[in-house]
Amino acid sequence: MSPSGPESDPHATTRPTAAKGIEGRTPWQLAWQRLRRDRVAMVSLVVIGLIVLMAIAAPLAALVTGHPVNEQYRTIGLTPDGLPRGPSSEFWLGTDDLGRDILVRIAYGARISLLVGVASTILTVVIGVVIGLAAGFLGGAVDTVLARLIDVVLSVPFLLVAIALVSITGPSLIVTVLVIGFFSWASVARIVRGQVLSMREREFVEAARSLGASNSRIMFVDILPNVLAPVIVYASLLIPVVIVVEATLSFLGLGLAPPTADWGGMISEAQTYYTTSWWFVVFPGAALLITTLAFNLLGDGIRDAFDPRSERLMAK
Repeated sequence: MSPSGPESDPHATTRPTAAKGIEGRTPWQLAWQRLRRDRVAMVSLVVIGLIVLMAIAAPLAALVTGHPVNEQYRTIGLTPDGLPRGPSSEFWLGTDDLGRDILVRIAYGARISLLVGVASTILTVVIGVVIGLAAGFLGGAVDTVLARLIDVVLSVPFLLVAIALVSITGPSLIVTVLVIGFFSWASVARIVRGQVLSMREREFVEAARSLGASNSRIMFVDILPNVLAPVIVYASLLIPVVIVVEATLSFLGLGLAPPTADWGGMISEAQTYYTTSWWFVVFPGAALLITTLAFNLLGDGIRDAFDPRSERLMAK
């Protein structure tokens, strides 16, 4: 007769331990635990933290180098031929076509990119969540109208319309944020609407109705917390897209007005110098690339953290 009991099963003692470790944890805590195990996501989070720190410390960079962000050093910052100077002990990342310090301008440009990226994403999420909740929960004619509105906004060629609107209204930080936010909310609304449609007939919603809760309370107190996970995932992946859109507008001359330091504007100014002054285009381009890549990798990690069945997560 084969032995039985805990002694015969080496995994018998580990199973209760594992179950005990998971017991009592919320989905948010489990997602954070999975995210912490994702090395790529954690490295990306550190990189984003350093970029944020650089943006905050931009005035300190100007103080340490002794070069204000818009100060033109046409004597020491340009060659006798009038070309930008390369990296040196005086200008660590070189100068631009007006003799301005590229390092300082990259640090200040990080402020613009992060501000537009985060502000536009917040605006997008707020509009999308409100419309998605209303469409999915209220149903009927409200859902029909809002669903058609979502389809219309999704069918609009976003970048072309954004370029047209910014060119009409004139470049400014507020206009850029509003234009990007207005044409980005539809995807969030569609995600939220789909989630709410699958939840509005569940027991906890019916229980809230039976207790006399108002529609707004049910939507924002009972349902909203249950649809935040996909919204957070989408928002984390939207930030780098917004940063690239803002840089594109600046590259096309529709971003913030000069002499504001802006990565897209710096790359645009460097177009005619890339064969003679490589640093002029490489360093702002690298800053944009590293920032968007870090946000994308972090967004992938957040998506996998909320999805335990993710192939990338299970492969680790």
